[in-house]
Amino acid sequence: MDLNLASVLFLAFVINLIGALAYAARIAGVRTGRIAMSFALFNVLLLVSRLSNGFLAPLVAKRVENGLSGDISGNLVADFRWLLFAAFLGVLMGLVLVPTAQRVFASAISAVQPRQSLARTLLRGLSPGGLRMLRLSLSVPKKASIGSGKPYELTWGVLLANCLAQSLLVVGVFASLYAGYLNPEYRVTASQLSAVVNGVATILLFLFIDPHLSILTDDVVDGKLPEASFRRAIAWVSASRLLGTLLAQALFLPAAIAIAWISNLI
Repeated sequence: MDLNLASVLFLAFVINLIGALAYAARIAGVRTGRIAMSFALFNVLLLVSRLSNGFLAPLVAKRVENGLSGDISGNLVADFRWLLFAAFLGVLMGLVLVPTAQRVFASAISAVQPRQSLARTLLRGLSPGGLRMLRLSLSVPKKASIGSGKPYELTWGVLLANCLAQSLLVVGVFASLYAGYLNPEYRVTASQLSAVVNGVATILLFLFIDPHLSILTDDVVDGKLPEASFRRAIAWVSASRLLGTLLAQALFLPAAIAIAWISNLI
């Protein structure tokens, strides 16, 4: 494995790890009652994820260019399969760390109030006291968090939409870049079509998933929904995200072929 492939695998892992941990910020907001502050923390996680993604796409594009020029040997499809697997491992690790992360985030949210600075609070988390708090917050997922069946607060439609949206977000950039390898004459056009794929996924998230989770959050704050039920709903949404990364493996080649074909028609 060369350095370029190792770098993109690591970034794919980190991006999806952070995305999975973002759900813990919602739980922490409910536990502390500071919903607005939890959304600020969520935006910080999103910013780090987007920044990492900004480095990932050029590195993957460089690998595709090297494949076209013959500078690298091996199966490029296999490299993309490994990237999708790294994304799956990132989400899986994120789900395992959600119980720990929600405790850490709840402490961080409570600590922001006297300091009036999220940045200062995050820097304090790197101190010996912050690292000790992290050690004390270590926890593992419990079976009760999933429950014995789907929470009635969630519909199968919401879970399927989240699964599809997450799979499109994972596969969008990768499929577009590989489509450029399949159709090198229009590889710039193919790479730009990733915005269309990600746009569809974003619409699904903002129209179906985020509003539903926001309603559940408000219900917990208003006392209409127990906190345990909210955590169980988040666990199921997280599980659908994990399934979405598996679905991305199946969608990758068909999506790349479709994008390569569409780039000829534009």
